Amino acid sequence: MRSFGTISTTALFLLLGLAVPAQARQEKQEEKASAPKQEQQAKPQKQEQAKPEKQAQAKPEKQQQAKPQQQQKQQQQAAKSEKQQEQKTQQQAKGQQKEQQQQAKSEKQQEQKTQQQAKGQQEQAKSEKQQEQKSQQQAKGQQKQQQQTAKSEKQQEQKTQQQAKGQQEQAKSEKQQEQKSQQQAKSEKQQQTKSNKQQQEQAKSTKQDQQQQAKSSKQQHQQLQNVSSHGAPQRSEQAMATQRSQPELRLSERGSGRIPDERFRSHFGRGHEFHMGNPRMVGGYSRFQYGGYWFGFVDPWPSDWYYTDDFYIDYVDGGYYMYNPYYPGVRFAITVVL
Repeated sequence: MRSFGTISTTALFLLLGLAVPAQARQEKQEEKASAPKQEQQAKPQKQEQAKPEKQAQAKPEKQQQAKPQQQQKQQQQAAKSEKQQEQKTQQQAKGQQKEQQQQAKSEKQQEQKTQQQAKGQQEQAKSEKQQEQKSQQQAKGQQKQQQQTAKSEKQQEQKTQQQAKGQQEQAKSEKQQEQKSQQQAKSEKQQQTKSNKQQQEQAKSTKQDQQQQAKSSKQQHQQLQNVSSHGAPQRSEQAMATQRSQPELRLSERGSGRIPDERFRSHFGRGHEFHMGNPRMVGGYSRFQYGGYWFGFVDPWPSDWYYTDDFYIDYVDGGYYMYNPYYPGVRFAITVVL
C-alpha cells in the first residue's frame, strides 16, 4: 500500500510538470492568434476608408490580398485544433489525476476501514477476554463461596458431632459412674459376704488346727515313746557323706500363700509322710516340691536331720511346718511358693 502511494504521488508530479509547459505554450499561442485578429479587425476599417480608392484597382490585386488572409485563417484553425487537443490532453491528465486521487482516496479509505476492522476485532477480542476474565472471576468467586459454605457446613457438622459426642461421653460417664456405684455396692456386699465367710472359715480352720494340734501332740507323744524305745535312726557312712556335701540353704521369707483345705487334707498332715530329697536352686533360693506345690525354707536346716529322712507337712499356728517323726517336738518353718 505504501509503494502504491509513492507511485501515485510520482505520477501526480509528472502530470503537473507536463501541464505547466502546456499552459505556457497555450498562452503564447493565444498571444500570436490575438495579433492577426486585431489586424483583421483593423483591416475592414481601412478597407471601409480606402474602399472608394480600391474600387479602381484590378481583381488580381484583390485575390492577392485575400491569400494571406486564408493562410492566417488556416493557422488560426490549426492553433485552435492544437489548443483543443492540448485541452483534451489536459482534461485526460486531469481525469487520470482525479481518478488516481479517487483511487488513492478509496485505497486510503479501504486501509482505514481495514484498520478500523482490525481495531474493532482487537477491541472485540479485548472485550471477549475481559468478559472471559470476568466470568472466570465470577466462577472463582462462586467456587470460593461454595468452598466457604461447604467449610462452614462441615464445621457446623463437626460441631454438632462434637456436641453429640460430648453428650454421649457425658451419658457414658454417668452410666459408668452408675455402674461403678453399683459395682462398689456389689463389691462391698461381696466383701462383707467374703469377710463373713472368711471369719467362718477361720473359725473352722482354728477349730481344725486345734484338733490337728491335739492329734499331732498325741502322735508326737506316741513317737517319743517309740523313739525312746527304739532309739535314733541309724545313718550310713554314705548318707552322712552325701548330707555333708550339700550346699547351705538359701532361705526365703514367709509368704501368705495357702493350700486349699481339701487339697491339704488329701496330701498333707501326719498321715502323709514323704521323702524330700536334695533341695534345688530355683530363682536364687532353695526349693523342694511335694504334692503339686513348691516350698521354700524359712528356718535353717536342723543339723540332726537328713534329706533322706521321712517328713510330713502340717499347718500350725497360722503357718506351715515340716516335721521329722524321728525327732518329735521339733518343727521346721517352711512357706508355700505360689
